[in-house]
Amino acid sequence: MSNTHTKVKFTTSLGAFVIQLEDEKAPLSSANFLTYVKQGFYNGTIFHRVIPGFMAQGGGFDTSFSQKTTNAQIKNEADNGLKNKRGTLAMARTSDPHSATAQFFINYKDNSFLDYSSPTPSGWGYAVFGEVVEGLDVVDSFAKQATGNRGGHQDVPKTDIVIEKAEVVE
Repeated sequence: MSNTHTKVKFTTSLGAFVIQLEDEKAPLSSANFLTYVKQGFYNGTIFHRVIPGFMAQGGGFDTSFSQKTTNAQIKNEADNGLKNKRGTLAMARTSDPHSATAQFFINYKDNSFLDYSSPTPSGWGYAVFGEVVEGLDVVDSFAKQATGNRGGHQDVPKTDIVIEKAEVVE
């Protein structure tokens, strides 16, 4: 049986933080995320959307602000009972509930409006699959960075917040 609480360490340009995955409650999202970590996909990507008091999103763009090619989309697991609370990680997606690939976000506060409420396009919510267990102060520091518009996106940090390395740790 696999370890039910895999940990992943992110080393960023502003410091390191560690997340613990919810392998049991969010098996698809956790396995998908680990595949990207093990492929080195997140190394060199940036947190491209940071909204103080809401969330920090990353895992999709490199430092030239080019969107990276991803693996297949996964099923939304937002109905797993996990809530979008401060410090949790959830899968980012488009308006299609089952469109998550590599991008994820970290909640800065309890964002209950992002939780699953029903299996409808507006009720699916965002699948929580992990939580920051060390270095939440580092994640909080992202929100202190000045943001602006870049490449048609808003709330982009003016100085790149780079994920230098993402690795599984014991």
